[in-house]
Amino acid sequence: MSTAPTSAPPEQRQRLTLDNGLRVLLAPDRSNPVVGVAVHVDVGFRSEPEGRTGFAHLFEHLMFQGSESLEKLAHFRHVQGSGGVFNGSTHQDYTDYFEILPAGALERGLFLEADRLRAPKLTEENLRNQIDVVKEEIRLNVLNRPYGGFPWILLPPVLYSTYPNAHNGYGDFRDLETSTLDDAAAFFDAYYAPGNAVLTVVGDFDPDDAAELVGRHFGDIPARPVPARPSFGEPAPDGERHESVVDAHAPLPALAMGYRLPDPGTDLQGYLAHAVLGSLLTDGEAARLTQRLVYGEGLVTDVSASAGLMGAPLDARDPDTFTITAVHPDTVDPRRVVDAVDAELLVLGERGPDPEELRRVTARWAGALHREHDRLMNRMLALGSAELVHGRAELSDELPGAIAAVTPEAVAAAANALRPDARALLVLTPGASA
Repeated sequence: MSTAPTSAPPEQRQRLTLDNGLRVLLAPDRSNPVVGVAVHVDVGFRSEPEGRTGFAHLFEHLMFQGSESLEKLAHFRHVQGSGGVFNGSTHQDYTDYFEILPAGALERGLFLEADRLRAPKLTEENLRNQIDVVKEEIRLNVLNRPYGGFPWILLPPVLYSTYPNAHNGYGDFRDLETSTLDDAAAFFDAYYAPGNAVLTVVGDFDPDDAAELVGRHFGDIPARPVPARPSFGEPAPDGERHESVVDAHAPLPALAMGYRLPDPGTDLQGYLAHAVLGSLLTDGEAARLTQRLVYGEGLVTDVSASAGLMGAPLDARDPDTFTITAVHPDTVDPRRVVDAVDAELLVLGERGPDPEELRRVTARWAGALHREHDRLMNRMLALGSAELVHGRAELSDELPGAIAAVTPEAVAAAANALRPDARALLVLTPGASA
């Protein structure tokens, strides 16, 4: 009896670049009879034109409203009718579209993604309908929800000064409502050129066959100029920046502290040390801030720390944000929480973590990454985003080992870098419901 082949190692992956500029990553995995197709486009919140906040997210919705050859909802029916699943998401620096299908439906998935990358159905009806959908999503997830937008929408304008880094990527209602069909067409022409995207194919397929299918379905999409990718860099804060907000739905006060992360493109080890620091501080009941603030001093009811504004490390280019958030009783002055955090960071900066403590944290995280990447969807999205954002899909494979290699000295340096004189402090106060 023959055994099924296992997931192919990274060296068996293939990269192609079509004549129209589309970059293609083929990652065969013969362990299960499924395939995944993902398109990562190099446009996210930070690329939105001024006056068009939320447009990258709105456009993600528009890309599901039919295409050159398919009427509205046909994409859904073709994927689900094959037993597959699909979705899309918008991030700081990219938008992704993807589906997981039975292996025999690979060509169907490639056709669907190519068809809407070639010509999505941009109509006035679709635009108005999806603006309403996005507005309702904002009401549900931000405006009418406790701690909605806290901290990922509310903290950036305190920590950053420039429009790309500071504006609300979910969108302002007036900006969304005044969007036009010409705006949508211009956005598509500017950012959805084949040369501004990465196609990732993962799963049970023959690479030569997959390459032929990719060329058949994506090769005739016309090439267009690729937009120059601007730097979103800006100077770090030269002091502690403060802002206060009122949340009518929040039951308890909260605060968020934001710091600039090292550039992962030039200081990956420093960046990963901050990511590990976040786990040491709040990952699990034995974590430092959890023990001190929750169980020890009783200052907070919940505390979390993470590298990456959207909560995932390496999800964006520079600049990105290290965030510490806490929810606390209304009898506790937020400055007491801040002072306790600073004190714990000072201890870590002076002494570093205990080697065994660090080993436990990094081993748990590395194990979690391995388990996460056992799922084809997670592995596909990690490969595609790493290829687009950082230029190396292999970074996704190397991440567990790189996390495990972080030293106590690197964590101490990261703790010392979280200085009070270069951060944002956002204080949230509950308010009476209207």
